[in-house]
Amino acid sequence: MTETLQTLVFLLTVVAVVVFAAARLNFAPPVLLVAAGVVLALLPGVPPLQLEPEIVLLFVLPPVIYVSAIAMSWREFQFNLRPILLLAIGCVVFTTISVAAAMHFLLGWPWAAGFVLGAVVSPPDAVAPLAIARRMQLPRRILVILEGEGLANDATALVLYRFAVAAVSVGAFSLAQASETFVAIVVGELCWGVGVGWMMLRLRRFMDDPRIEMVLSLVTPFLAYWPPEHLGGSGVIATVATGLYISWNGPRLISAETRIQGVFFWEFVTYLIEGLVFIFTGLQAQALAATLRNGVLTQFWASAALVVAVVIVARFVWIYPMTYLPRWLSASLAKRDPSPPWTYPFVIAFTGVRGIVSLAAALAIPMTTASGAAFPYREQIFFLAFVVVMATFVFQGAMLPWVIRKLGLARLGREERRADRAEEFYARQNAIEASSARLDALAQERDIPREALLSLRSQLDYFATRIRMKCDADEDRRALIELHDDLDLTLIEVERDFVNGLLRSGELKDEARRRIERELDLREADVLNRRNERMG
Repeated sequence: MTETLQTLVFLLTVVAVVVFAAARLNFAPPVLLVAAGVVLALLPGVPPLQLEPEIVLLFVLPPVIYVSAIAMSWREFQFNLRPILLLAIGCVVFTTISVAAAMHFLLGWPWAAGFVLGAVVSPPDAVAPLAIARRMQLPRRILVILEGEGLANDATALVLYRFAVAAVSVGAFSLAQASETFVAIVVGELCWGVGVGWMMLRLRRFMDDPRIEMVLSLVTPFLAYWPPEHLGGSGVIATVATGLYISWNGPRLISAETRIQGVFFWEFVTYLIEGLVFIFTGLQAQALAATLRNGVLTQFWASAALVVAVVIVARFVWIYPMTYLPRWLSASLAKRDPSPPWTYPFVIAFTGVRGIVSLAAALAIPMTTASGAAFPYREQIFFLAFVVVMATFVFQGAMLPWVIRKLGLARLGREERRADRAEEFYARQNAIEASSARLDALAQERDIPREALLSLRSQLDYFATRIRMKCDADEDRRALIELHDDLDLTLIEVERDFVNGLLRSGELKDEARRRIERELDLREADVLNRRNERMG
């Protein structure tokens, strides 16, 4: 246990150092973290750090999917449901079949073993490419489609994977039975996920304590994921349903204090999980190196090149027809949702980086079949899965920022965000005007002290002025805003130093100092948030 904790602390330190280096080098952190994991894995004297598939599938996947679902807009998810399902179900199935067919017809693998490999490598990673895409500020619709695909594609792949492993293990497969089981899994998990979301929101509102609510929030993704997974489902669909339900209904039932704490809490949890996932992805090079030293798989490099090519090409082959063909066949669809420029499907197709779920699925393949014989092609499947993950990380992950810039999508994303901010500021201004009107009405209805009215009007005027300053695109006005924020940060620091001086001299108690410090921290966070908005 001590050695495990020491290793965990070491890896967390590596994550912090690599992410810091990535920021300084202006490089995508996921790619650099995987590269760091590979380097660590190949260093002499480093103890073996084997990835446990149960940890990934039972402890890593639920919170990652849940946080993504919480951050997803239900309205945007609903509007883009057709392309999301075409990717999360259609493209995963198509890729699985393509890989299985290539392995069967070109390399002579049995269909069942080919389907196991296809299911393992079919789902794109839900974390790495999205981290890069958000950083490059892709247009919102592309992000929504990629995020939606990342929420559901693991469910499709894991269900296909279990069917394929069962077919190899028992030597039989029924398409009709598998289809019925898949439909039952989807319906059952949707019902369970919505039920968990409904129950947890009501329970959190009943508790009405941010600390307890944080505990319940942490438990929620596992409560949604584990029971369906234990019963033979994937757990992913239930977790997605829970996250989307809470995302849509949470604003009415979750207090402001809990939301503020929840944002910081889940950002930190996700940061740790994602960093460790990327490091462990690279560390699996140890298992591959050990296998290659035994001389078992040296003849499979040509197979690896074939699988990588099929995985990348199959995504392009699927996406382009599925983007334009439905609009050619349906005039109403084309009118409601016109065809996007060719650059949109291209970047979606290029964002097909495979990740930790593929490695976990490959490692989770049983050692033997139901008859007691060795599971066929098990080592080859892990080898090929690892090569696909590394190749897509190196080729697609590292090139994705360059591709986005060359296609001009980063510029479109920035323009879209400027328009969104203008809409946001308009809503803020109208909200303040509505508050001001309500204050006038209250002043006539009730006997409100003059000091309270003046204070509230002054506060509303301050916020209205700040919003007008934000909306103004003039260079001089932006410089004034920057100066205002710099001075605000300076004054906050002066107040903080003065309060700490009172504490050290014994003129202020610790409890009072903490209350003042919390208010100053919130003010500073507000200034920094405004600055990040302008930079974004």
